[in-house]
Amino acid sequence: MRLIRYLFFASGLLMPLISFAQLPSTTKPIRIIVGTPPGGVNDTVARFIAQRMDSFGQVIVENRPGASQMIAAEFVAKSTPDGTTLLIASQTILAVVPNITRVTSFNPLKDFAAVALVGRTPMVLVVNPDIKIKSVKELIATAKAAPGDLNFGSGGIGTTPHMAGELFALMSGIKITNISYKGEQPALVDILGGQLPMMFSNVSAAMPFVKSGRLRALGITSSSRFDAAPGIPTIAESGLPGYEAETWLGFVVPVATPREIISRLHAEITRVMNLPDVKEKLIAQGFILERSSPEQFSEYIRSEQLKWGKVIHDAGIRSD
Repeated sequence: MRLIRYLFFASGLLMPLISFAQLPSTTKPIRIIVGTPPGGVNDTVARFIAQRMDSFGQVIVENRPGASQMIAAEFVAKSTPDGTTLLIASQTILAVVPNITRVTSFNPLKDFAAVALVGRTPMVLVVNPDIKIKSVKELIATAKAAPGDLNFGSGGIGTTPHMAGELFALMSGIKITNISYKGEQPALVDILGGQLPMMFSNVSAAMPFVKSGRLRALGITSSSRFDAAPGIPTIAESGLPGYEAETWLGFVVPVATPREIISRLHAEITRVMNLPDVKEKLIAQGFILERSSPEQFSEYIRSEQLKWGKVIHDAGIRSD
């Protein structure tokens, strides 16, 4: 009788472990879909994590760039919801582009389930050092004195640098003009060359030029100061209280993916992000690392949709 009770108890423990271990399917490789070309931040972060997802066997990164990352998003939204196809997504995919561009082939706001938030990274507001503006307050005063005359660069409509500039303009009551480039790097080239006065740039891209004196940093877009940008105050504390604009990355799957699969994916991605070498690489990319449940990440996505939807509406932003 004691042996029977032991076997019954043991089987009760093993059954959920066996079913859990079978998720997602081990007969198919795990694919992480990236909506940008190889070499960008999204791609780099996806590869950092994919390389260490040991318990899932083969994990590959597949780039499907184009249409403001909507090609990749549509592919994942329509994939089999078995946990073998993930999208590395940002607010550009889930909170900005859907509010700017009419997407009819799928619903970017409803067709995904949140898995894990990787982290957030702020931007730095920089100006060419040859111009006289030396603070956020001076920038706002200059823009108010000549509405529309001050340009700022971005990597295109709907990118985080663009949205950061639009939020800045709305909150400060100024009019500044976005100049869209085919990526952040060409905009940086022009601001370094004096053809562009200012831009909101990713910290990892701008800080080497700030440290060398080729760019002047006026403020960080996060709500608190950032270790990767030592000595630079936040925009909020520099004359625009409440201002905050950050880019973020996280993993999502098709909305019909079973909850138990999402839980295992979340656990594995979290484990990988806690590995010292992976954590070091992510921090080097300018990320403030986050640890949140799928439910918390889902709520964060909803809050970002509301925030940037309002900015897009109030600023009258439309796609080209």
